[in-house]
Amino acid sequence: MNVPLTKGSSATGSTPVGPVLHVTDLMKSYGGPLILQGVTFAAYAGVSLAVIGANGSGKSTLLKCLIRLTDPSAGRIQMLGQDVGALNPRDLRKFRSRIGVVWQKHNLVPRISALSNVLHGVQSRMSGPRSWWQWAAPEAVRAEAVACLARVGLADKALQRVDSLSGGQQQRVAIARMLMQRPEIVLADEPDASLDPQSGEDVMRLLSDLARQDGLTLIVISHRLEHTMEFSDRIIGLAGGQITLDVATAQADATQLRRFFDKPVEGAT
Repeated sequence: MNVPLTKGSSATGSTPVGPVLHVTDLMKSYGGPLILQGVTFAAYAGVSLAVIGANGSGKSTLLKCLIRLTDPSAGRIQMLGQDVGALNPRDLRKFRSRIGVVWQKHNLVPRISALSNVLHGVQSRMSGPRSWWQWAAPEAVRAEAVACLARVGLADKALQRVDSLSGGQQQRVAIARMLMQRPEIVLADEPDASLDPQSGEDVMRLLSDLARQDGLTLIVISHRLEHTMEFSDRIIGLAGGQITLDVATAQADATQLRRFFDKPVEGAT
């Protein structure tokens, strides 16, 4: 079954304004069998969407296709009013600046401060040399970076080197850096995967709360059943590169979802 998402209310009780993402008949192969096979869905403004599936089901490949870190083999992606596949390199860079991404790995610069790492997030919307943030960030920009750290509970760690922070704190710095972009959509690829259970839950709750506060669409690749149930409004399940589940979280149950977590796909990479 491959059913597009339908419009519905978010967990906050508000009605989404409209779709911000349409994926139509998406196909992807790296020269062998298809990893994504005719994936079609939509995501609505202000809704938190969880993408679930066993290892090898195509979750991370889907996310990479959305921002063209890899090009689809066929199909169409429309996001924020843009035909993503038709963007030239310059326009693609501008488009990506509107998308916040949180990865499993924090991708921080370990030997500099939390504040300096967060300042990286402003580069996509500022002109001038790429190295300016290290020594001459305008006061208003620095104040915004501190405010982003405060939103993730780390204002007191602003001047501390990142490599002295815990894994959970480092992921919070990465989230603050993402906030510094002022994104319109947030994509998160198993942001809790490398964390202990409590830190992972804290990070997921933080992302969910921030998205709701800012009215952002949040698309999360989730590998923990309990987080999927608690922190999403809607769920799509991938199996063998196809959408085989599309359900409002309030109408889902653990038994229905567990099969997407229990058994890896043979030959998964």
